[in-house]
Amino acid sequence: MAFEFSNQRVLITGGTSGIGFAVAQAFAESGAKVTATGLTEDEIAAAASRETRIRFRSLDVRDSCAVGELVGEIDSLNALVNCAGMLQRDGAEFVEDRFLEVLDTNLSGTMRMCLACRPLLAKARGCIVNTASMLSFFGSGLVPAYSASKGGVSQLTKSLAIAWAADGIRVNAVAPGWIETPMTQPLVENSERSRQILERTPLRRWGRPEDIVGPVLFLCSPAAVFMTGVVMPIDGGYSIA
Repeated sequence: MAFEFSNQRVLITGGTSGIGFAVAQAFAESGAKVTATGLTEDEIAAAASRETRIRFRSLDVRDSCAVGELVGEIDSLNALVNCAGMLQRDGAEFVEDRFLEVLDTNLSGTMRMCLACRPLLAKARGCIVNTASMLSFFGSGLVPAYSASKGGVSQLTKSLAIAWAADGIRVNAVAPGWIETPMTQPLVENSERSRQILERTPLRRWGRPEDIVGPVLFLCSPAAVFMTGVVMPIDGGYSIA
């Protein structure tokens, strides 16, 4: 990516695999000092074995105290990228506890991170990039909690963009489509479901985590200095087909 982030400090949640890991690597390659979080120590160890330029830390974004402790260790911050997220398959999101767990991670977890990082970002006149989804724009009969949480992330992004503009904080989001990650691997391996997805996607392929990197770096760069409150679809055209 043709972006320069030398001496910039970036915090990425959900940065040990999938989209978050690709974004973390790209920031590191562009000169940023990157801290990336994962849920478990095993995730941290696996990511650290693949990438030595990034500082990895364990974090459950559902834990307000843990969020505060982690952010409290950071003395400056230019960008926060919220990639931590989850879904529950096989009808589990129709069970109340599971539904609330997904919302607590995807939506409330995003807000916890934004609130904790606001003072540092205001001091640096920095930016936030949240991870929405194509399901921010339409629902899913299979994952109602995931869809509701991502719809919430979209509106949260717009709301914080308005609320924090006076602090000089820009707040945007990317809305990935069908990206091949550990979360979507069961669908990739389901030939019938994969066929249905590809037939609706104008670009006729699954997305890759690297496809999300450029838009995230752009939104954090001076090139996007007059952009805030944007939810950017990156889905190969799926949402317009």
